[in-house]
Amino acid sequence: MVNFVEAQKPLLKWLMRMAGLRPIDVEIEPGTTMHIWVPKHHVSKKTGTIRPLENGADGGEKTGPAPSKRGRKKSPESRPNVVLVHGFAAEGIVTWQFNFGMLASRYNLYIPDLLFFGKSTTASADRSPEFQAECVAKALAKLGVARCDVVGFSYGGMVGFKLAETRPDLVRSLTVSGSVVAMTDSVNSATMARLGAGSSAELLMPETLKGLKALLSISMYKKMWFPDRFYKDYLKAMFSHRKERMELLQGLLTSNTDGKIPTFQQKIMLIWGEEDKVFDIELAKKMKEELGDGCSLHGVPKAGHLLHVERPCAYNRQLRRFLASVNSPQEQEEAARAGGGTN
Repeated sequence: MVNFVEAQKPLLKWLMRMAGLRPIDVEIEPGTTMHIWVPKHHVSKKTGTIRPLENGADGGEKTGPAPSKRGRKKSPESRPNVVLVHGFAAEGIVTWQFNFGMLASRYNLYIPDLLFFGKSTTASADRSPEFQAECVAKALAKLGVARCDVVGFSYGGMVGFKLAETRPDLVRSLTVSGSVVAMTDSVNSATMARLGAGSSAELLMPETLKGLKALLSISMYKKMWFPDRFYKDYLKAMFSHRKERMELLQGLLTSNTDGKIPTFQQKIMLIWGEEDKVFDIELAKKMKEELGDGCSLHGVPKAGHLLHVERPCAYNRQLRRFLASVNSPQEQEEAARAGGGTN
């Protein structure tokens, strides 16, 4: 019998290809491989192998053919690089299916599947978000990407924060929705109590239709009806590697004493569903204050945790504006004067 959730993937893959993206597997280290959708200029037409960007492309003007004399169009390789990092319930192309289209014509898009999602796997026992961030950074390095803007949702937001913290040379800006800098004991306890869940594993890794319906109910502002067949197909399609994903959830937890907000060099944009029940808007406001003047917050009304799915136009509009601002010539000049590097 056809799995309707899996059946949409060939269409999504076709749309990705039409947008100029191609799937590749990047070996990070022996036993660790990350599956990523990348701009097609990374893939050799003759051999199908990876073709890294030259000169450590950072989204500036150094790589690829020179623009036309009239300056109308830049070569694809000279566009700014944007990395989209998915959440816990689905792999990259499913998570960002309503968002990649508006970015593909303006940016070089990289959409990785984090380890134990999609086709990405590792033999390492490390299940921390730091390891996920390290693998994303190493994959981008193998592709020749020296500078990028990172966009993270939920679990991907936590990985994005780690990436920005540990690799300020790589991450120019960070956009986050429905996430926290670190899942401390107090944040986890308060969240589970508010949602009536015994643990994050019980909430995020449901095994029954009832559990999946509860998860979708708290994730969305609008109450949407789906037939039970859809829920059954979703459980089969989206919750593979259950043991490893349980370990990933355990790897997220950190003590309150270790959960201090680091100082970020990047500009950070928080785009939040005002009706988010998982990480509510008040938590986002508090996080904005802790992150300081380099952080801004935009609330999206009538949207929950899955705001990029519920209200993709509103989400895309704010994301597009932020990415345009951090990649403007004026912003790059200011970053260079402040010692933030050039691109």
